[in-house]
Amino acid sequence: MKTRLADIAAQAGVSEATVSRVLNSRPGVAEDTRRAVLTALDVLGYERPARLRRRSAGLVGLMLPELDNPIFPAFAQVIERALAHHGYTPVLCTGTPGGATEDDYTELLLERGVSGIIFVSGLHSDAGADMTRYIRLVERGLPVVFVNGFAEGVDAPFISSDESVAVELAIGHLASLRHRAIGLAVGPERYVPTARKIAGFRRGLAATFGVDADRWIERSLFSVEGGQAAAGALLDRGVTAVVCGSDLMALGVIRAVRERGLTVPGDVSVVGYDDSPLVAFTDPPLTTVRQAVAPMGAAAVRALLDEIGGGRAPRSEFLYRPELVVRGSTGPAKADAGAPADAATPVPGVVPAPVAGASRSEPITSG
Repeated sequence: MKTRLADIAAQAGVSEATVSRVLNSRPGVAEDTRRAVLTALDVLGYERPARLRRRSAGLVGLMLPELDNPIFPAFAQVIERALAHHGYTPVLCTGTPGGATEDDYTELLLERGVSGIIFVSGLHSDAGADMTRYIRLVERGLPVVFVNGFAEGVDAPFISSDESVAVELAIGHLASLRHRAIGLAVGPERYVPTARKIAGFRRGLAATFGVDADRWIERSLFSVEGGQAAAGALLDRGVTAVVCGSDLMALGVIRAVRERGLTVPGDVSVVGYDDSPLVAFTDPPLTTVRQAVAPMGAAAVRALLDEIGGGRAPRSEFLYRPELVVRGSTGPAKADAGAPADAATPVPGVVPAPVAGASRSEPITSG
């Protein structure tokens, strides 16, 4: 024991008497000193006494729609790390085709006595889904937080990326490169993020070119195949640039462009959305609009912990401004590229996107 105390004391930079007080849970030791002694125990490979071992503050459910899209593992990593830092054990629940549903997982989490649940791009983002499932969770007192989506009438915190601004940033960038025939490839409009992207696209084209945007919008699936299918229709209409609802869709657009013997960005420029891991290393590196994953995940955890602690997190929808990341998939439009038939005289230069506030108490309408 003498050697053990001396080793721990040397590692922690304190006296052996201080180590003894910490190990025996005696008073009179500063919190920073106590942590230093416990860290020294861990570093030297000694097992902490049972009374000093870390205890889980509880389980927290983390609901994700899938893991195929790299943006969802990115959210999971940020949220799980923040929860673990506060002593909570995250329980990851992901949907699979033909597997357990979000409602199935919710029931399972309730049976396990979770302290709360964070929903990322769940059914709350589907305007056609029944929101009473969430209202019931709130009524039973379970802390819940929602990321990317909005459910009217659900008394809970919402954290979202400003999808409208994201598309307007992309249009401004493409306009600065002299593109005028710009298409939008997105998923089904019943999803709140899609409706917001479409609203931003309509505003962006109207403000930049005076164009009716509807003929330049192609709705498909949030996948590589969905992007490829949408690109086929948009290329038939003569687009020289495509703004996409996700990075995966953007990869599908690039595939469709190349299948026609065209190049990216020589013939068609492509802008993704998310800035998923690895898209900086695609061929060409993908220009995209980056979601603020780290601050959004941290805000979701803070809101949930406030609720768990008996407080009341703000009920506004907090909107996080995305960031345009310019890489190799966008370039100048060809000098002979045609303009949309209904386009007014183009406005040169980047169109400044509106500055999103820190929060917004009302949901953004799709327009």
